[in-house]
Amino acid sequence: MHKLLPLVLLAFVSLPAQPQAHSEGGANLPAQLIGPNDLLGVSVYDAPELSRTVRVGADGLIRLPMVKQTIRAQGLFPAELENSIARALQENQILVDPSVTVNIAEYHSRPISVAGAVKMPLVFQAEGPTMLLEAIARAQGLREDAGREILVSQLQPGPDSKPVMLTRRINVRALIDDADPNLNIKLIGGEEIRVPEVSKIYVVGNVKKPGAFPVQDGADTTVFQMLALAEGLTQFAAKQAFIYRREGVGDKNEIAIPLSRIMDRKAADVPLVANDILYIPDSKGKRMTLGTLEKVLGVGTSLGAAAVYTFR
Repeated sequence: MHKLLPLVLLAFVSLPAQPQAHSEGGANLPAQLIGPNDLLGVSVYDAPELSRTVRVGADGLIRLPMVKQTIRAQGLFPAELENSIARALQENQILVDPSVTVNIAEYHSRPISVAGAVKMPLVFQAEGPTMLLEAIARAQGLREDAGREILVSQLQPGPDSKPVMLTRRINVRALIDDADPNLNIKLIGGEEIRVPEVSKIYVVGNVKKPGAFPVQDGADTTVFQMLALAEGLTQFAAKQAFIYRREGVGDKNEIAIPLSRIMDRKAADVPLVANDILYIPDSKGKRMTLGTLEKVLGVGTSLGAAAVYTFR
C-alpha cells in the first residue's frame, strides 16, 4: 500500500516533475475528446496500485480504486482528465500531490462507417482527424457501379444545442478527378459515409442481352435506347411490352407500350426512369408477374444466361 505523505511534510518534499511511463496503456494515440468505451492508460507516479488501463463506461464515467466517486471522462481531453483524477486523489486523501498522466490506448467512441458501392465496406475508429479520401481508401476504393455522389452524414449543432445529423452530397468526379480540396472534408469520428450504386434500368424478357443497365441521373433514357443496349429483340418478342414502375412506397404501376410501333418509328419513344423494369414477353402471350420478375432480378444484380433462357 502506498504510504501517505503527512501534510506537515508537504513543504519539504517535492516530487519529480516527469511521471514514469505507463507500460500497460498501449499506444499513446493523438489526443482528442474522450468518449464512451474509449480505453485509457492512467499512470500515477510512484503509485503502481493506481496505475492501470481503464475503460470509459457507456455513461462517460471512469472508476478508480480507493476513489469513492466516479470521475467524468467524456468530453475531456486527456490533460483535463489528468487534473480531474489528481483532484479526486487529493479529495479522497489518497495522495498529497499526485502526478497523473493519461494516454489514449484505444478509441472506441469515434467510429467512421463506409458502406455502399465500395470494395470493402468497413467501420474504423478515427484515431485522429481523417480526410474523406483516406476513408474511401481504407474501403479499398469505389466499385465500378458507384454512383456520382458520396453521402457524408455528420452530427452538427442544432437548435437548443442538440446535435442533428446532416448529410452532405459530395460529387465523385470533383473529389477524385478534379481533386477539389474543399470536398475532401475532415472527419473526426461519428460520420456515416454511403456510396450509392449508380441508377439502373432493368431490361428482361425476349431480348438478346437482358440485364441491368446503368443510367446517369437526370439523363434522358428511352425504351429504344435500352433495347439497343440489350442488343435488340429476339424472334420470340411480342408486339407489346410493359414497364413496371414504383410510383411510391409499395405502389406498383404497369404501363403498356406499343413495342412494334415504336420499333417501326410509328409511335413516339417512351421515356424510362431509374429502377424501371422493361419487360418484353413472348409472342405467345405468356407473361411473368412483377413479383416473379423482381425475384429473378434480385437486388443490385444483373441477369445472366440462365435468365435469357427463362424468358423464352
